[in-house]
Amino acid sequence: MGEQGSTGGRRRGGGGGRRRKAPSTGRKAGTVAVWSLAGVLLVGGSGLGYVYLKLNGNLDGVDINAQLGTDRPKDVDNGSVDILVLGSDSRSGANARYGGDEGGARADTAMIVHLYEGRKKASVVSIPRDTLIDRPQCADRDGRTVQGQSRAMFNTAYEVGGPACAVKTVERMSGIRMDHYIEVDFTGFKKVIDELGGVDITTTKPIKDPDSHLDLPPGAHTLNGEQALGLVRTRKSVGDGSDLGRIQLQQAFMKAFISKVKDVGALSSPKRMLDIADTATKAITPDSELDSVTELMGFAQGVKGLGPEDVQMVTMPVEYDPVNPNRVIPLKAPAEQVWNALRLDRPIPAAALKDSAGDKGEVESVVSSGKTPAAGTATP
Repeated sequence: MGEQGSTGGRRRGGGGGRRRKAPSTGRKAGTVAVWSLAGVLLVGGSGLGYVYLKLNGNLDGVDINAQLGTDRPKDVDNGSVDILVLGSDSRSGANARYGGDEGGARADTAMIVHLYEGRKKASVVSIPRDTLIDRPQCADRDGRTVQGQSRAMFNTAYEVGGPACAVKTVERMSGIRMDHYIEVDFTGFKKVIDELGGVDITTTKPIKDPDSHLDLPPGAHTLNGEQALGLVRTRKSVGDGSDLGRIQLQQAFMKAFISKVKDVGALSSPKRMLDIADTATKAITPDSELDSVTELMGFAQGVKGLGPEDVQMVTMPVEYDPVNPNRVIPLKAPAEQVWNALRLDRPIPAAALKDSAGDKGEVESVVSSGKTPAAGTATP
């Protein structure tokens, strides 16, 4: 993915665009929250050699570079880093309790994490899984060609072609080359939350969704893994019941998650941090340039100072599809404003989001990070 120097910036690579593996202290990154998982590794992974062996054994990388080749956007040399983060909704194995497997995993959650030069700020752009896009031709996990499709739902890219096809689809949509890829699965996500001791949020209204195993009265809560997963997956009880409302819940939870990880790093014992790191490394599938503890620890070094206030979270500008109101389509000009801002390593302009159906609704007033009950709410 181009070369990475010791300061974490990008350098243009050769024909293949492959990134040279630099010293780990120069690797930078971010989030379901990549920097949170990496931050856990930073603390829990330091120590004796056997710790590295144990955690390295948990990591199984995906060689995105080899699968995609050279047909990719230019790797811009401006010091920024872009990471595609996917939450997989596979219903197989331990995830079966969330419903039957309908033939393959899909990208239940998709976020582009953009780390600005200097690593003082980050932007996270969520892509609604129900977005209708032109999916490019991809190779599947066995190397067989999967034909492109017009008006395909975004999350089918992962379903038909796995991580490489998801990355290729995002790169075609945005014109931005992804430097890294990290996937988080349902069961691993729950276990990480439980190892952290839960995540604190406050609700101003009841949230109840039997389908996602969620039942929260108004007030302050420390969510366990099951509840956290229910919150980031629910489409009911908050907002308009669409995927856009769920994305806002995910964004609110991410801020609470980042805060929790920063607190745990300051308070936990080395053994507890090792347990968290062990669970976190089992929960993720990174690209092949982040599939070692050394690389992930260097990745974390660059972003350990980021807090929720340093992260701008938005949804890709979309509107409801006039043909099928259960789907959304990108707003071309506003979406291009978002992608152009990231390509230039600039903040996302508010004007790009004002006409979007995303980032609207009541979610922000219903769920907030931390235990600060709103007036009139009771703490359970």
